[in-house]
Amino acid sequence: MVRATLRGIRRSVGTARSRKAPATAEKASAMARSTSSGLIGLRDRAILLLGFAGALRRSELVALNVADIAAFEQGLLVNVRKSKTDQAGQGEVIAVAKGHTDCPSEALLAWLAAAHITDGPVFRSIKKGGQLATTRLSERAVTSIVKRYAKRIGLDHKKYSSHSLRSGFLTSAAANGASIFKMMDVSRHKSLDTLRTYVRDAELFKDHAGDGLL
Repeated sequence: MVRATLRGIRRSVGTARSRKAPATAEKASAMARSTSSGLIGLRDRAILLLGFAGALRRSELVALNVADIAAFEQGLLVNVRKSKTDQAGQGEVIAVAKGHTDCPSEALLAWLAAAHITDGPVFRSIKKGGQLATTRLSERAVTSIVKRYAKRIGLDHKKYSSHSLRSGFLTSAAANGASIFKMMDVSRHKSLDTLRTYVRDAELFKDHAGDGLL
């Protein structure tokens, strides 16, 4: 009886998941370039670029400590100590490539230098008057930041969330011809099925069966 009831509910309301729009490379860059030169702008730029280039979840972004990041000429090594797919907290180190036009490494280092952060939480709230807090930025704040800059560059901010940075990286990487296994190195997905969705979205019009028919 319960199974029959659930089937009826699914037929009535549907089972399709509501997906936020991906902040692809072009959009993520535009959002980052629309930030101000002040302390808040430097922080938000670092969040946008690192969140995109590292395919990081908002929980992973706000959990970062200075000790989790190592800067190299080629980019950054980021230690993601705990994630949605790593509840035991074994941790995993990912590489974040250096950007050519909008560099996540440079943006992050600029933020840390301007805020005089040498240890503890990387991303923090900023009080009125520009005073830096010692506590971590909240996950909700990351979502608000993405929506704010999406709106600033003329996008429908209701269609974007913090996950848009992660999905935007995967969609852009797939469109750029990246190997699905290389994408997994960054995103840390455990299932190929989930990643195939991003590849399919990026290639919907590639070699289309209807191309040239009309």
